[in-house]
Amino acid sequence: MTTGGMTWMTGTYDPELDLIYWGTGNPTPVLTGSTRPGDNPYTCSIVALKPQTGKMVWAFQASPHDTHDWDAVETPVLVDADFHGQPREMLMQTSRNGYFFVLDRTTGKNLLSVPFGPVNWSRGVDAQGRPIPNPDKEPARDGRLIAPDEGGMTNYRSPSFDPKTGLFIVDAHPSYGIYFAKPADGTFGWAGADYGIWGKGLLEAIDYQTGRIRWTHELGPRGSGAGVLTTDAGITFTGDAQGNVLAIDTSDGKTLWHAGQGAAMQSSPLTFQLDGRQVVLTSSGGVLFAWALPDAVLEKANTTASR
Repeated sequence: MTTGGMTWMTGTYDPELDLIYWGTGNPTPVLTGSTRPGDNPYTCSIVALKPQTGKMVWAFQASPHDTHDWDAVETPVLVDADFHGQPREMLMQTSRNGYFFVLDRTTGKNLLSVPFGPVNWSRGVDAQGRPIPNPDKEPARDGRLIAPDEGGMTNYRSPSFDPKTGLFIVDAHPSYGIYFAKPADGTFGWAGADYGIWGKGLLEAIDYQTGRIRWTHELGPRGSGAGVLTTDAGITFTGDAQGNVLAIDTSDGKTLWHAGQGAAMQSSPLTFQLDGRQVVLTSSGGVLFAWALPDAVLEKANTTASR
């Protein structure tokens, strides 16, 4: 199966299991499925591969028979923790299609599939935890209102996981779009058009045990598309639509500190230690910024983390 979505991201490697985890692109024609019936495996999937041979060990399809341009290349996060009282080696992903997935990364077994925003294109999930596409929500000549829009509920920039709180934190984009199909079914290419009509940016903290959203933080219209970084001191870093870099309390989503960069951050923050002090590196408009946080912010974060 050829794919229309470009998969830019590198995979994630587990050295103990000796497995590479990779997200795959979407099928073509992009906005019509009439010429490619069935689930179209292994598009819009998370796959586990043996690095020496490329042999596939397991695959989980996030969007069977995708007709909305929602590839599955969002960054997978590997977590070792209890899930409903049982120790698990897990893979977590927030998908462009609006679902938050928790998988057992040794077997690919689905543990949780829950929307993390408005989703109207599926009829629920099947026994394997895969969303069930609703045929009435495929692109049509007179248009179909779809949530989320073509940009997706999130995109490829990194989310983060905080083991102390059990929160998976992601730059999310609740949204709606109208999808159109060509007057005659296309056999190649885009085979339609889509137009976003509403959306906003939210930083969401998702409880990985239940999928419940514990807190949100407004990021402005459509957000910035920035990645997310959490630290052991209880601070989450990201950016908003107004060009601010944000330091947020991981436990409750409240702003600890912010500063303007002149343009929206469209990368993932990095952190390192320099001369005994923590530095956060961000980028905006082709410029790199290095931030040494005020001591008062670090003290407040450490106080919160120790509660």
